[in-house]
Parts: sequence; C-alpha cells; structure tokens
Amino acid sequence: MVNEAELVKQAVEARRMAYAPYSGFSVGAALLAKDGRIFTGCNVENASYGLTVCAERVALFKAVSEGAKEFVALAVACGEGPCSPCGACRQVLYEFAPHLLVIMADGSGKNWRTARLSELLPHSFGPRTL
Repeated sequence: MVNEAELVKQAVEARRMAYAPYSGFSVGAALLAKDGRIFTGCNVENASYGLTVCAERVALFKAVSEGAKEFVALAVACGEGPCSPCGACRQVLYEFAPHLLVIMADGSGKNWRTARLSELLPHSFGPRTL
C-alpha cells in the first residue's frame, strides 16, 4: 500500500535541496521501490542548460544505482500547483514501471492529484517494443 501523504512529504523535503539558479523552478521527487525503500531526488540545473537533470530522474538513477529496479509510486512536488513529470522523465520511468502511480503535488505538498504513468505516456515506447 502506498502512503501518498508520506511520499509527498518526502518530495517536498527533497525540493528544498534543488539547485535551480537559472529557472528558479525547484522540483523534488520521492520514488517508492517495491521493497519499501524510498529514493529522493531534486532537479540540478547547469549553465549548459541541456545538462540539467530533473528530480524524477535523479531519484530513479539513485534507486537503480542502489539495486532497486521495481517501483510502485512516485511523488513530484513543485511550484504553485501540481505538476507532472516532463516527457523525458516519463520515458525513463516507463522503462522500469509502466503502471507506476504518479502523485503530482504542489510545492507545499497540500494539494495533489494522481495518475498512472501509462495514462501520462499513452502509446508509449518501451522494452517490449524492441
């Protein structure tokens, strides 16, 4: 069972660590692995904008680097209203968890909505496509 409030809380906390001097748009993410571990991430911008990494991918790459490869849910916290992962993050997450529960929260963590990754990335391309 997913404790959505706890996952959102951890995403809000991770958001505080964001390095966003160029956009001023801080994002935090908390990824729940099937084994119960939670991996957090924040966006890290770079003066060479294309090298910026999103919070969701930071959390996922951290998880994979620590041996987790099955995921249940992801919370993302940013801005004034709930926001969803960008297209690149959706694609990378789909590689591991096509039916991931995505909790999209505002920066305070007080308002959120949910969707399945498969809803956010219809007609997806993944390992089964190859």
